[in-house]
Amino acid sequence: MSLAEIRENFDAAAAGTRMYELIEQLYPICRSITGDGVRRTLEILRRKIPLTIYEVPSGTQVLDWTIPREWNIRGAYIKDPQGKKVLDFARSNLYVVGYSTPIHGKFTLEELKTHLQSLPEHPDWIPYRTSYYVENWGFCLPHRELLGWKPGEYEVCIDSSLEPGALTYGELCLPGETGETILLSCHVCHPSLCNDNLSGISLLTHLAEHLASVPLRHSYVFLFVPGTIGSIAWLSRNRSRLSSIAHGLVVTNVGDAGSCHYKKSRRGEAEIDRAAAHVLRHADPDCRILDFSPYGYDERQFCSPGFDLPVGVFSRSVHGTFPEYHTSADDLDFVRPEYLADSYSKCLAILHVLEENRTYINRFPFGEPQLGKRGLYRKMGGQNQPLADELAMLWVLNLSDGRHSLLDIAERSGLEFHVAASQAKRLLERGLLLEHTRASRPKHNAGMAPIHSQKQSRARSRKRSLKGA
Repeated sequence: MSLAEIRENFDAAAAGTRMYELIEQLYPICRSITGDGVRRTLEILRRKIPLTIYEVPSGTQVLDWTIPREWNIRGAYIKDPQGKKVLDFARSNLYVVGYSTPIHGKFTLEELKTHLQSLPEHPDWIPYRTSYYVENWGFCLPHRELLGWKPGEYEVCIDSSLEPGALTYGELCLPGETGETILLSCHVCHPSLCNDNLSGISLLTHLAEHLASVPLRHSYVFLFVPGTIGSIAWLSRNRSRLSSIAHGLVVTNVGDAGSCHYKKSRRGEAEIDRAAAHVLRHADPDCRILDFSPYGYDERQFCSPGFDLPVGVFSRSVHGTFPEYHTSADDLDFVRPEYLADSYSKCLAILHVLEENRTYINRFPFGEPQLGKRGLYRKMGGQNQPLADELAMLWVLNLSDGRHSLLDIAERSGLEFHVAASQAKRLLERGLLLEHTRASRPKHNAGMAPIHSQKQSRARSRKRSLKGA
């Protein structure tokens, strides 16, 4: 089965259900940028796809960063003056600030409040907060609960460790026919946040499962990395491979009800930028195409000026624009199977454009080739308008000059890419097109030099005449 056939036979309901079930399985795990939570997550993914798991030791220099000590947590609680547990880490991974140092002691409520985070505007939600690179400790809790705490002495315990260890990430490579590579990346460091980014993890896992079963033109690299430090570590360790990356996509926030967004790469008009914009504009009238900015997810690292890789971001709601972002409200009710399936379908369509975007040469460029005798045109003439497939065929024939790719043709004609690609296939089968390679560049007829060559020849003649004068 080809990638096009996977798109045609896509079962949205089944795909959405499978992605949601993986999110349910991963939701309880406490993840951070290092630690056993990331390892457990990657091991679960490895049961579905043949991930290679890498460990980068603490203290390793990666570009301008250093791999931090590994953080793990076993439990945490706060007890009120009567000895009752008013906060228990066992109830939510978000109760403890990520990377909190171990602590066990007693504090007045006023002292404790300097280590507490809440959201007065959403009093029933728990915020998600971290302190990766500055040693500190703290708790997050619903503001409504905090309002009920009385003055007095509170017992505080965070049973965590911050010790030499490693940063862990997963990578899957799928070989293709060419040396060009498509990079697909998601972050795996967030605890119990479904849209950000269990949705991205699940989508890429199922995408890798599908692509592993079909012939591919491009090679693919799937990355499951902790945010920022993970992509920096991968870039630092794989600099010799970066020249092969032709296209890339960071996938995040793909399970909510929002309209789809694509954030362009730093280059702005890379093929991935055009492919994503083309797919979304045809599929979703409410989609938005965003210009690059140096704030966001791991595209910041891939698009840093020294690397400048053509990597964009695919999402539904954009980070920071929905109130559930980085809170306990980003839960299993916030993401839905139907939106996961829709995101998956659009990602698949973008990859289909990249896989099938070829450049062709019309073998009969002088005048229009007779389509009727090749069974490509209706038998009865005289109608006012051409049929849709006939018009699409004419667009492909006219612009197949060795300079316009199928994506160029689709953009200029207003056709959906898959329509242009299917017509190119028909024309290729009838011997009307030739795929463009160095060896197949169009040759001009004898005595019919191209216009620019004629102009150059005349210019040389004028120079010789002036020289002779």
